[in-house]
Amino acid sequence: MPFGQPKKPPAPLDENALHEYALKSLGRRMRSESDLRRLMRSKVEPGETGATKISTVLARLKEYGLLNDTTFAENYTQLRQQNEKHGQRRVRQDLSQKGIAKEIIQQTVEAGYAEVNEEALARQHLERKRIRKPENQKETARVMRRLVTAGFSVGVIYKILRQWDVPDEDLAALDNLDTGDDASEEE
Repeated sequence: MPFGQPKKPPAPLDENALHEYALKSLGRRMRSESDLRRLMRSKVEPGETGATKISTVLARLKEYGLLNDTTFAENYTQLRQQNEKHGQRRVRQDLSQKGIAKEIIQQTVEAGYAEVNEEALARQHLERKRIRKPENQKETARVMRRLVTAGFSVGVIYKILRQWDVPDEDLAALDNLDTGDDASEEE
């Protein structure tokens, strides 16, 4: 192909090839139905024909027990809690972004965090991320943002900061802090 000419898009996949593609995608990592549907959209022709192929493949995967949003949500919740040490709010937000139904999120996260001590989990998160006791107001704000981003409640965060003997004026300054996700603080 001569330099500078646009590359011809690949031909749309037939149903069997789309099924193989979906299986390989699920083999690489767990996915929600919504996520897999989004991936497959780029592999079929637009319109009703492509949508029919996708629906047929998704139905087959569900029938075989290879695609189940409840199981996905349970596994995702467990992994984020045990490995990443994330709080409930973060897991709920992530599952919602992955297209999981609100009812499934509610049931799964409640069950997954029923026996979890949020303060202990937050401390484990701090340890995992090697975050130490803040020495000044700026570091206190940074710790606060990190814990909010990780999905912990403000009450638990304040409790930890108080136990670290963070000065009251530093805690008071946090009341004015915007605790929205800070892109520069990505984990």
